[in-house]
Amino acid sequence: MKDATTFLPWKRLRSLPLKQVKIEDVFWAGHQRLIREVVIPYQWDALNDRIPDAAPSHCIRNFRIAAGLERGEFQGVIFQDSDLAKWLEAVAYNLETHPDCGLEQTADEVTVLIERAQQPDGYLNTYYTLKEPGKRWTNFREGHELYCAGHLIEAAVAYYNATGKRRLLDVVCRFADHIDTVIGTKPGKLKAYPGHQEIELALVKLFRVTGNVRYLDLGKYFIDERGREPYYFDIETGKRGNTFYFPEFEKFDRTYAQTHLPVRQQSTAEGHAVRAVYMYSAMADLAVEAGDQQLFEACRKIWENIVTRRMYITGGIGAAAFGEAFTFDYDLPNDTMYTETCASVGLFFFAQRMLQLELNHCYADVMEKTLYNTILAGMALDGKHFFYVNPLEVWPEACEKNPAKNHVKVSRQKWFGVACCPPNIARLLSSLGRYIYSQAEDEIFIHLYIGNRAAFEIRGEKIQLIQETNYPWDGRVRLSVTTAGPCEMALTFRIPGWCRQATLRVNGMEIDDATPKSGGYITLRRTWNPGDYIELEFSMPVVLMRSDPNVRADIGKLAIQRGPMVYCLEEADNGKDLHRISIRPDEVFAAEFDPDLLGGVVVISGEAERVADSTWGCELYRIADKDRRDKVMIKAIPYCFWNNREPGEMLVWIREG
Repeated sequence: MKDATTFLPWKRLRSLPLKQVKIEDVFWAGHQRLIREVVIPYQWDALNDRIPDAAPSHCIRNFRIAAGLERGEFQGVIFQDSDLAKWLEAVAYNLETHPDCGLEQTADEVTVLIERAQQPDGYLNTYYTLKEPGKRWTNFREGHELYCAGHLIEAAVAYYNATGKRRLLDVVCRFADHIDTVIGTKPGKLKAYPGHQEIELALVKLFRVTGNVRYLDLGKYFIDERGREPYYFDIETGKRGNTFYFPEFEKFDRTYAQTHLPVRQQSTAEGHAVRAVYMYSAMADLAVEAGDQQLFEACRKIWENIVTRRMYITGGIGAAAFGEAFTFDYDLPNDTMYTETCASVGLFFFAQRMLQLELNHCYADVMEKTLYNTILAGMALDGKHFFYVNPLEVWPEACEKNPAKNHVKVSRQKWFGVACCPPNIARLLSSLGRYIYSQAEDEIFIHLYIGNRAAFEIRGEKIQLIQETNYPWDGRVRLSVTTAGPCEMALTFRIPGWCRQATLRVNGMEIDDATPKSGGYITLRRTWNPGDYIELEFSMPVVLMRSDPNVRADIGKLAIQRGPMVYCLEEADNGKDLHRISIRPDEVFAAEFDPDLLGGVVVISGEAERVADSTWGCELYRIADKDRRDKVMIKAIPYCFWNNREPGEMLVWIREG
């Protein structure tokens, strides 16, 4: 990677605790309010099966049955427990920033419920407790026991950090201790690892909050053992008589779960995209904790493969519906893609962890890209409808009638039988304050531009940064420094990769050399005084983007982008048959804020051409001649807000005229 400052292992960036950052800007404060006031209550109703005409969850009922509070049988998918864990994690982040006695009481009651469902030996999983109690730890490939455990561990750590209450943390510690007695390299233990990665990164979090090195060692074991011979998944499948819980798993090769090679030998992103990026996140975490250069280099190679060959312009990953997976370099179809919302959430996590290891704007750029595009697109503005799949081109009739496109939904759904994406959005947006800054000794790094107040401590001195901005609608940012007295420290600012011209001022005086030097960041080291302020201005014109010509789906097409936001055409603004529209690469497009559209967005408009059909008659094919094209005006909206009006066609990549 070019022009980067590598911290490993001598310098580590650390995130700011969530309670020290208060987000205040209109854009993100509004989304976080939606999570608190609508999404969390709505998802609680979903977990309790109280949403009319929505797919039932069964989640709370399964826990109540496992706890002995109700009679009945397990219902839902094998990994249903994880939905409750992710909801609880989102609750914890909200309690850390916005205390709520009623919500905390509900979370405490959930903790008691989970504790009552735990078995005497520490085991905790409602599917195997209720439905197949004699088959615990017999199907690591498909059983999701460790996946559910990982999400519960993350929830417990978040809840402890928010409230200081240990009850749920003690529950997951007992569970992790039990897992450690079952799995490992010692005689009598299973040399197993999870089919769906997640617990690895969760164990690092558990180690960081408890200081118990057993949890770190267990997470490292899962990473080190994966992909080694003899192949554990074949061994356990043979013991089960070559039967599968999910019949389709018989069709997947070893790349599906990233077990084709030991992880340090992997250099390309393969298989199920969510599993992959969760594992890469854990690899980066472990590289930090162990100072493991080899593991870091593996992460870096995989990262390069994703962002230069296997990622969509919106930060979506996972091109194939079959296996919800990466396929091969430059295979990025727009209308049959999968790009699960969870995959972009996982890519955000991977990017943030890489940024902690190596200061390079490309990591924060991808965090920003996924955040303002695919992740936000996964949830409607009402907080009650969600996308699992995030396409870049939608033709409603094809989605309905073409089996190859049935997975692409024209409208967001109220809920899903497999509902991993909605709570994933909630937990990320609720914890957004953790990702704006990093700190290392006497240096503060600003990665994301979001209006907030943040508290730091430098050599015992209390520092407050106030960030004010109307980002992403314009590129002006002001940071005010509040200190008790003069304080020497460095402020390091990311210059976004999409920005071609940036201006930097301190107390109104322009800094002559505002050229990024280290990985796309600018550092100002000086003695700061109370009342000092910094102004950044990022040029944010409308630009037309091309793809690498190896991306066959996009060659001869252009995409509209402004700042971090990718734009799209919708039928609501531009009529049907969006595929007939073409734009010139030299067209000058106008950007204007419309306060009455979709809660207030910058709309892009300009001139285009549309192929007419009035001369065709009944012919399906004919000798090529000049198409008749009509001049039209088009209007594009941010991709993340599509499908918040009436359903219809949508298009990101537009033909070049």
